[in-house]
Amino acid sequence: MKKDVIVIGGGIVGLMCAYNLHKRGRQVTVIDEGTIENATSFGNAGLLSAFDKTPLSYPNVVSNTLKLMLKGQSPVIFHPGLDLKLYRWLYKFVQSANEVRTKKTMMLFEKYGQISLDIYKDLVYKEGIDFDFHHKGMLSVFTQKHTYKEKLEKYNYIDEEDRFEIFDEAKIKEYLPFANDKIEGAILFKKNAHIDPKKLMLGLKKYLKESGVEFILNEEITDIKYENNKVKYILSQNRNFYEAETFVMSTGYKTNLAKKGNKELMLTPAKGYSITFNMPKELKPKTSTLFNDLFIVMTPRFNDVRLTSKLELGSDDPTVVQRQIDSIKRNFKEYSIPFEMKDEVTWTGFRPLTPNDIPLIGRDENYSNLIYAMGLGWLGMTFAPSIGEIIGDLVEFNQTNAKNDDILLFSGFYQY
Repeated sequence: MKKDVIVIGGGIVGLMCAYNLHKRGRQVTVIDEGTIENATSFGNAGLLSAFDKTPLSYPNVVSNTLKLMLKGQSPVIFHPGLDLKLYRWLYKFVQSANEVRTKKTMMLFEKYGQISLDIYKDLVYKEGIDFDFHHKGMLSVFTQKHTYKEKLEKYNYIDEEDRFEIFDEAKIKEYLPFANDKIEGAILFKKNAHIDPKKLMLGLKKYLKESGVEFILNEEITDIKYENNKVKYILSQNRNFYEAETFVMSTGYKTNLAKKGNKELMLTPAKGYSITFNMPKELKPKTSTLFNDLFIVMTPRFNDVRLTSKLELGSDDPTVVQRQIDSIKRNFKEYSIPFEMKDEVTWTGFRPLTPNDIPLIGRDENYSNLIYAMGLGWLGMTFAPSIGEIIGDLVEFNQTNAKNDDILLFSGFYQY
């Protein structure tokens, strides 16, 4: 039987698309290659950082990364190979590292980050989904004098008490009781928030199933067939085929299906790591903390703490590489007083990263019933709800990309 809307991929973006479409009265089917119990979205830091956080590609990113490499603290690992697409991606990444692009991106982050925060609040207070939502801000910590000075110069002239607070040593110690005296400074950016990704994913999946959204799990879609400028059906590894009025492709870093329609998506798998552990309660950070110069995020959770870091490009190794875990711990411990990380759980996964942190969303230009919801990279949790809203508008009002202002503003298909 022909279905209404099929969402291919059950990560946070796919589930948020399903949620929004379901709320609009559409009959939604989510098809995923796994069970939606421990995929990439589960290893996220849980930091919702749309406000006052620069994108990965920013002015001086190359020189700053090289300096960290010399100190042995660089979060970036590059594996050179024969994949020309990766080198094209790197070229566009460097092109995006300019002041004009960064300002535009940060304005877009705020616009769509606020939409996402509002939807998260609805999930908590209206739908009753508990995922440890905390709107306590993000503490940006600086371990190098020059980067702290640069940040202060940007914020010293801004008079917005509800937006940020520059911390003195006493306040740093209050928020980061584990920190040693090597930290140069810290700024609390109050509009950001954090969540528990696992609780969100499991809670949202449960809510959608109980609300009537169909889930077809352990079903990898391997082929896509076209007819008369539309997707006719998709085919699974198990030789099952599925027809639908509309298909939403939300397959994370995997672009094989898009290639079947000769669509080259400018994104690359970026391997990241996390370490989840227990630590003395009196040493836990008060809110989510970004070690700005180390690209390490530390997120307090209900029962534990999570560190996330690393940006490994050119790797297809799905296993946890212990030396990368050791590197994260070594960099972190340089700015911490000694304490034991108990009950450690390590994780790694691939994030779908675009060169400018702008997602690839919108209708395919050749196949009108195929919509992309891809490329959220390390910001999947931050923007997934707003992406779901944009995709919902496209489907409900049968819009073309040109008729949707959000697509024109926030889609990497129209950003250079």
